[in-house]
Order: sequence, then structure tokens, then C-alpha cells
Amino acid sequence: MKKFAMAALGGTLAGVLLSTQIAGPLIAQETDRNASIYEQLDLFGDIFERIRAQYVEEVDEKELIEAAINGMLTSLDPHSSYLSPDDAADMRVQTRGEFGGLGIEVTQEEGFVKVVSPIDDTPADEAGIEAGDFITHVDGESVLGLTLDDAVELMRGPVGSEIVITVVREGVAEPFDVTIVRDTIKLTAVRTRTEGKSVVLRITTFNDQTYPNLEEGLKKAVEEAGGMEAINGIVLDLRNNPGGLLTQAIKVSDAFLDKGEIVSTRGRQASDGDRFNATAGDLAESKPIVVLINGGSASASEIVAGALQDHRRAIVVGTKSFGKGSVQTVMPLKGDGAMRLTTARYYTPSGRSIQALGVSPDIIVEQPRVDPTATEEDEDDSAARRSRSEADLRGAISNDSLSEDEIRQIEEERAEAEKSAELREEDYQLAYAIDLLKGLHALEPGDAPAE
Repeated sequence: MKKFAMAALGGTLAGVLLSTQIAGPLIAQETDRNASIYEQLDLFGDIFERIRAQYVEEVDEKELIEAAINGMLTSLDPHSSYLSPDDAADMRVQTRGEFGGLGIEVTQEEGFVKVVSPIDDTPADEAGIEAGDFITHVDGESVLGLTLDDAVELMRGPVGSEIVITVVREGVAEPFDVTIVRDTIKLTAVRTRTEGKSVVLRITTFNDQTYPNLEEGLKKAVEEAGGMEAINGIVLDLRNNPGGLLTQAIKVSDAFLDKGEIVSTRGRQASDGDRFNATAGDLAESKPIVVLINGGSASASEIVAGALQDHRRAIVVGTKSFGKGSVQTVMPLKGDGAMRLTTARYYTPSGRSIQALGVSPDIIVEQPRVDPTATEEDEDDSAARRSRSEADLRGAISNDSLSEDEIRQIEEERAEAEKSAELREEDYQLAYAIDLLKGLHALEPGDAPAE
């Protein structure tokens, strides 16, 4: 028994010794790390005092500290930043759907301001600003070297005032100036229209009004069409939609999904992650859906497109989306300011991250650029050549196999097809989406002619 007791005691002593040997260096490392942090904070305080005392001009201490805080946040990624009390108030107004400005969503790339997307029916949109444009100067002042918030501040101003921005655009040899008049931006989150038998839901942003607008607009369009059986499908147009509230992206996705995951978020800690699932009910009653995206579709738009694509609930058409797959949390701070901090990445139902990659369309369809050298006479001649047929030939024999009612039906269907063709001149991607819905509808059971 004595031997056993001694062995047990020896084991205990060895365990204590081993724990001390492991814990000792760890405690020392933590102590050194804390000491280093305090040294850096002392360095910050020293620099701050020297600037206050010796800078060539008197400085505003509050602004200096805010700039330091913002610099710390913006060094992390393009979407983390400090919001002054005024900026925080502006952000709260924007999520409600009305604010002053040009009407563009921007990010920063290679030191310049890059347009993520212009917002529909805003001064920037009407001035011809496009997704992917780089803004290099504002009223002749270079934005190179400015933080994104500082560059945005340059573009702000009273409603009705004029601003000149210098734009660099891919495919255009020289930078060019665009004059824009600032205005109050009133965001209509969802615009609804009917093209033939297709309902088009144009979602411009994800704010507090997005899902209510979508639900109301779809219901009204379906009623005016004569019921869900009278439409062939829905086009969800997310082009140039810069995103917005995650909660609204989840609601819009859920509107067309009966079950399954919509999106998951994963933070630094496993406990920071979350998963959002669809609830029963499909506003479209299983009708085909085509989602339109382009390089200006970002964030919440990509969540919707990715969820519907992964569940094979929709066909995604257009060009690759922007690729913003991170989640920002806005944290209130003392003094009515706020901190916007990237806290998680989001993942589509299949587990893919969209960050820096974007959503790839099932069918890539570019929006053709208009040829600026083409004259109206050239277009008329081309249209005339396309419209010639057998019936235009002198002495052509008539068709004797169809009744007058059948001929009338064919002519009505042809008129509808011609209207769709006209839409291609105005918006090729949307026309493609509508044609795709027609094709899907034609393949539905019960549409084939009786044998």
C-alpha cells in the first residue's frame, strides 16, 4: 500500500510540475502581449500630444480622435468604418428609404471610389452613371488617398446644388466629366409591372419597405392579370441593387421558398454564427422565376439570388454579381456615434461563400451597348429588311388551311412576340428573361396540342 500511495503521490507531483511547466510560458506570453499593447497605447497618446502641441496649425482634438478611430476600422476591410453622430443619423434615415444625395452606392478600390450601382430614377442614374465606373475627382479635387467616408463627404451637399464628377469607364479611352444636380433620394424599394403574361418585380434596394412593397405589388399584378393561372412566371430584377438589410433579403427569399436554408452566417467564434430557414408558403405558387443580376447586384441581392439558385427555385440570368459576402453589424457608441464592423461572412444554402467571387448566372447574358455611330436611318433600314416576308411578295398565294379565328389568334400572338422584340431594343436582359419564362411555360404539362 505504501508503494501504491507513493506512486500516486508521485503522479500528482508530476502533474503539478507539468502544469506549471506549460502554464508558465503561456502566462509569460500573455503578460508580454499586454505590455506590448499598453506600450502601443502609450505611443498613440504621445503622438496625439505632440500633434496637439507642435502641429503647424491648431487642431480639433475631437476630429483627430475620430480620424484615428476611423483609420483603425478602415484598415480592416472596405466595409468597416466609424460613423459620426451625423453619419449614424443619415444611415438610419437611408434604411427608411429617403435621403439626400446623388443616388449611388460606392466602395473603394485601388484608392479610387468605385460605383457599385446607381439607384433607379436618381440624379446619378439619369446622368448615365454605370456600375463599375471609377470616380477620380469631385469638382476637380482628386479623391486618391482619401478614405471612402471623406470621398463621400465631398459628394454631399445641399439639395439642388451642382456637382461635377470625373469618371473613368472601361471601354472609354479618356476620363470624362459628368455634371449632376443633388436631390432628395426617395427610394421605391419595389416597382411592379407586367410584360405580356410575366410579372416583373424590380427590387432597387433592401430597406424596411422591401418585403411589404413586394407582397403588395405582386398581389395587385396577379389580380389585374386575372389570377395566378393567367401569368406564366415572375422576373425578379436585382440588377444594380446594392443590397441593404439582411432581414429583408431573408424575407424576400422566404417569399418564394417553402422550406430549407436561406442563408447562414459564420463569425470568428462558432457561437457567432446563425442560420436562417424558409417557412411554408410560396407567394408565386410554384410559378417559374427568373432572377436578373449584374455587376451592380451586391450583398442582400446576392443572398436572394444565391438562395433561389441553390434550391433550383429560379434560373439566374445576367452577368456575375459584385461579390460582397460579408455581414456588417452597426454598434451604437457613446455620443450618438456608431461603429460599422464586419462581424461575419454569409454562405448560400449549398455552403458557398460569395465573398470576392459573386454569384455566377446559370445563363450569362450581357446587356449590349448601343452603337453611338449608328444613325436612325440605318436602324430603320435594318428593321425594314428584317420585316420582309413571303406575304409581301407580289402575287403570293393565300393560306387556305386556317379559319379566320385561327388567323386572328396567330396575329395576336405575333403582336405579343413583336412587343417582346421591341423590349429587346430597350432592355435585352429583361427581354431574355421574359422569353425564358415563355419557354418554360410552353413546356408545362397540358400545354401540348392534343393528338
